[in-house]
Amino acid sequence: MESLSPNIFVTDMNATIAFYKMLGFDLAMSVPEEGPDLVWAMMLKGNVSFMFQTFDSLANEFPEISRTDGASLLLYIKLKGIRAFFEDIKDKVTVLKGLEKTFYGATEFSILDINNYVLTFAEDE
Repeated sequence: MESLSPNIFVTDMNATIAFYKMLGFDLAMSVPEEGPDLVWAMMLKGNVSFMFQTFDSLANEFPEISRTDGASLLLYIKLKGIRAFFEDIKDKVTVLKGLEKTFYGATEFSILDINNYVLTFAEDE
């Protein structure tokens, strides 16, 4: 195995892209390449990549996929400069858990993304 790239299902691609851009991610690729009706997008920030895809684009191919936003999924993202990043976004997002030092030595905080997925950001300070 070489890598893991989550493909996260969403209902509103444009709102998802806007939310992740606010977090500092860049849009790397999309299908189609341009236009308002995107069905897939890849967002990048440093070594972290997310793919997002609309539920409707795979409705026939994978009917087993749940059609509700969010899931029993927490995405754990390591970064540098966690305190500055937290200050930059805390008033723009739903903070589930503020900055705290964990028993294993990491400083973390958790937010809810626009699709009800939990993002936990962490730094080994």
